[in-house]
Amino acid sequence: MNKNDIVTVEITDIGVSGEGIGHVDGYTLFIKDAVIGDVVEAKVMKAKKNYGYARLMKVITPSEYRVEPKCAFARRCGGCQIQEMSYDRQLVFKDQKIRGNLERIGGFTKDQIDTVMQPVVGMEHPFGYRNKAQFPFGTDKEGNPITGFYAGRTHDIIANTDCALGVEQNKEILEIILQYMRENKIKSYDEKTGKGLIRHALIRYGFKTKEIMVCLVVNGKKLPKAERLIEKLIQIEGMTSITISPNTRRDNVIMGDSYEILWGQGYITDYIGNVKYQISPLSFYQVNPVQTEKLYGLALEYADLKGDETVWDLYCGIGTISLFLAQKAKQVYGVEIVPQAIDDAKENAKINAIDNAEFFVGKAEEVLPKYYAEYEREHNGETAHADVIVVDPPRKGCDETLLETIVKMQPEKVVYVSCDSATLARDLKYLCANGYEIRMCRGVDQFPQSVHVETVVLLSQQKPDDTIEIDLDLDELDATSAELKATYQEIKDYVLKEFGLKVSNLYISQVKRKCGIEVGENYNLPKTENPKVPQCPKEKEDAIKAALKYFAMI
Repeated sequence: MNKNDIVTVEITDIGVSGEGIGHVDGYTLFIKDAVIGDVVEAKVMKAKKNYGYARLMKVITPSEYRVEPKCAFARRCGGCQIQEMSYDRQLVFKDQKIRGNLERIGGFTKDQIDTVMQPVVGMEHPFGYRNKAQFPFGTDKEGNPITGFYAGRTHDIIANTDCALGVEQNKEILEIILQYMRENKIKSYDEKTGKGLIRHALIRYGFKTKEIMVCLVVNGKKLPKAERLIEKLIQIEGMTSITISPNTRRDNVIMGDSYEILWGQGYITDYIGNVKYQISPLSFYQVNPVQTEKLYGLALEYADLKGDETVWDLYCGIGTISLFLAQKAKQVYGVEIVPQAIDDAKENAKINAIDNAEFFVGKAEEVLPKYYAEYEREHNGETAHADVIVVDPPRKGCDETLLETIVKMQPEKVVYVSCDSATLARDLKYLCANGYEIRMCRGVDQFPQSVHVETVVLLSQQKPDDTIEIDLDLDELDATSAELKATYQEIKDYVLKEFGLKVSNLYISQVKRKCGIEVGENYNLPKTENPKVPQCPKEKEDAIKAALKYFAMI
């Protein structure tokens, strides 16, 4: 296969980025905008030895899953990758994406995945769902200001003020800003020269409160003749907050580090369920409120709180999950790196009269290990414990230092909320190699028309009775009498009753080995090479030895 070849291809599969996959004489082609089941004509744009990338030229026979996109710019825009695919098929694609990553990256078998996977939670109306949008500004060939979205894999702006995924108010707001720029000769920012003023417009909308926020990101400190813009914007019903965020950096970070109120207040409010949230321009807040309520409801269901639990919520943002959990838990601790988000979280706790949630500023991979180490020092070797740990990390997933601390703290449950099933699968592999197993897993479609999907996973500690009963000849296993004296659960129960300590199967097996008691060759050993395996603290080691003596095993 050579570059510029024109080929006819049947699309038989879908890649993780939503591209169609087809084969020509055994040669694999990846074709953007092609839908599984299509027969297409495509032009080869890049040819490697065994595979290549092609551009869709014409659909010869459309797939049964192909639909007419709602947006005229769907193919060019980078925001929607699979708008040409029927929504039912999008949900199948996202289910397969999660499963594929769990199998390929996590190393889980198909049977294991089938046992825990639940159907993806879809939307009844998969358009107009975004409560937040960030529109870049640029200049067209005639020198006029434009705004819209970037074309796929570029920073070329497609002029469009009416995105099918956003709320209808966006169009009116953007047209007002463009008119203000034209009338007052205010230039759009130019990435190449670093000149020009208006970089982005951030628009937030409260689905339940109907409150609107507009924040202009500017390459400077002031907005000339701002009163003229404000006069127009405040005529829009629901306008609550108008701000600017200075950003003079020459990079791709959209927002500045701060914002200044031009009119109204510096935030809007909205609800998820019965919890009220205060959202500033710099706050992280899920963009799809309809699905967010389902997502957090699922996390709460998986946590299965009874009212006496201590819960850690890592990467807590403005406390969205934390405050959901606090309604059912004894105490919740939230950790987030963004100081403004923690300020919002504390304020959100206050306005909801929630007094059992405490928040810390810092990196989760630093705050939790530090807390664990300090707790151990201050309590004479006793280890910190959590009943449930919830993590909702960015796309890069969890730092291994954090995962190591989670394993040390031995929560009964870990609820992992992920926006990237690839890094999720990697982190699940670590947790499941260190004493945990997946109980339930479900995708939630937060981003219809795109390839992205959120996933919620429940993990719990492996139990000694989580085994398959088989008949074995104990003589062949060379089992000692000591091995047959007590089960792991009996040892754990004894230690908890006599010493008030919770110990894991991993710690028991470590102490058994130290005492010369044979355990299964691979029992509770991690599956990764050179893992950071938590070692049993001395206090717990002594308690386990006491249990082994009690059961006459040593």
